[in-house]
Amino acid sequence: MPDFARIYDVLVVGGGNAALCAAITARRAGASVILCEASPPPMRGGNSRHTRNLRALHPGPTKVLTDAYLEEEYWDDLLRVTGGRTDEHLARMCIRASQHAPDFLASCGVVFQPSLSGTLSLSRTNAFFLGGGKALVNALYREAQAIGVVTLTDTEVEHIEVEDGFAREAIISHKGFPERIRFKAIVAASGGFQANRNWLREYWGDAADNFQIRGTPYAQGHVLKDLLAQGVQQVGDPTQFHAVANDARAPMEDGGLAMRLDCVPFSLVVNRDIERFYDEGEDVWPKRYAIWGRLIAQQPGQTALAVTDSQAVHNFLPSVYPPLKANTIAEIGQQAGFDGEALTRVVEAFNASVVPGTFRPMVPDDCRTEGLTPPKSHWARRIDQPPYYGYPLRPGITFTFLGLKVDDKARVIMADGKPSANMFASGEIMSGNILGQGYLAGFGMTLGTVFGRLAGEGAARHVRN
Repeated sequence: MPDFARIYDVLVVGGGNAALCAAITARRAGASVILCEASPPPMRGGNSRHTRNLRALHPGPTKVLTDAYLEEEYWDDLLRVTGGRTDEHLARMCIRASQHAPDFLASCGVVFQPSLSGTLSLSRTNAFFLGGGKALVNALYREAQAIGVVTLTDTEVEHIEVEDGFAREAIISHKGFPERIRFKAIVAASGGFQANRNWLREYWGDAADNFQIRGTPYAQGHVLKDLLAQGVQQVGDPTQFHAVANDARAPMEDGGLAMRLDCVPFSLVVNRDIERFYDEGEDVWPKRYAIWGRLIAQQPGQTALAVTDSQAVHNFLPSVYPPLKANTIAEIGQQAGFDGEALTRVVEAFNASVVPGTFRPMVPDDCRTEGLTPPKSHWARRIDQPPYYGYPLRPGITFTFLGLKVDDKARVIMADGKPSANMFASGEIMSGNILGQGYLAGFGMTLGTVFGRLAGEGAARHVRN
C-alpha cells in the first residue's frame, strides 16, 4: 500500500514512455517519485504499448541505424510535415537531444534491434525496439521499480490543486478509493484526449463517432482539461491530431499499429462519392502516412476505399484483414458497398492519365499522372493487372495536438506568459508545441523521451533548490 501521508518530491501523472522517462530521470537525480497510471496493469503504458521505433539524429552509422541523419535534414523533414506550424527553437532542441535518446533508453533496459530495410524505408532515421512498444514499456517499468519509483496503476488523477502557478497536491482515485497525494513538483505526462468522444465532438460533431482510436481508451484528457482550466496556457489546434488510414474493419479502440494500412502510395483512393480527394503519391510514406487519417475524417461518412492491382500488392506491408479481391474493379466497388460502375470510370480516367516512368517504391520516382486533379505525383502505375484489391479505410486517431504550452526546460507556461514554479509536462500532452499539424514517423517517442528527461531533470532540480 503506498504511503499517502508523506510528501513526495515528484508526482508523475501518466504511465507511458514520456512519464516513465521523467520518473526514472528524477529518481536517478535523487528525488522521491510516485507515478500514477490510470489503466489497469495489463494496459499500462498508454500509446507507448503500440509503438515500434524512435526517430533519432546521428552523425554516422550506429549499431541500429545506417548512414547519417543530421539536424538540417531532420528539421527539413519536420518542417515539411508540419507545414511550418511548429516552434523552431523547441523543435531543433528536441532534434539535437534525440541523438542521446537511444542510449538513455538502453540504460533503462530497452533493447534495440538491427536496422530495418524493406517497405518502411526507415533504416537510416528510426531505431526500432526489439519486441515493440510492450517490451519497451515493460523494461521502463522494471527500471523505475528497481530504483525505487512508486508506481501505481488503476490510479486516476482527477484534480490538481494549482494556486498562482504552483501545484501542491492532487486528488486521485486509487483502485476506486479517493486519496490525496502531496508533492513538491509535478510532471504531467498523461497524453491527449483522443479517446474522449464527447470532447472530440466539440470540434468534429457526429463525425467523431466514426473515428477509430488506435491506442489506449484511457486517454480521456482529464488532466489536460483540469490544468487548462486553472491558468496553464493552451497551445495547438484542437482539431488537429496524429491520425492514419486505418482498416475500416478494425476495432474502435486499442487496435494498435497492426490496423494501419500502408497501401495508399501504391493505390488510387476514393471517398464514398467515388471521388479522389488527395495526391496518393505526394511523398514517401513515413512523411505522409499521418495526414491520411485527417483527410479521411473530412470525407462523407469518414470512410474511403483504396484500390490497387496484383503488380502493387507486394510493395507494402500486408493487412491483418484480407483485402477485398476480385477480377474486375466494379466487383471491388460492390464488395465495399460503393458504386462499382462509377469506380470503374474513375480507375479508367486515372489509367489514361498515367505517364510511364521508372518505378522505384522506396524513393520518389518519375511515375506520375498528367491532366488529373488531384494529381498523383509519384508511384503512378496503371491499375490494370487483375486480380484487383480493395482496402476499406477509416481514420485511426493516435493522439491529439491540443496541449499545454512549455518552454525549453519542459516547464508549463501560465496564462501570464511566466513558467510555473513547479509544473512540468512531457509527451503527447505538450505535443502541440512542436506538432502544429502532420506527423513524422517515430517522432512521438522522440518527443516523449527528450521532454520526459527534461521534465524529470527540472522537477528534481526544483526539489533540490
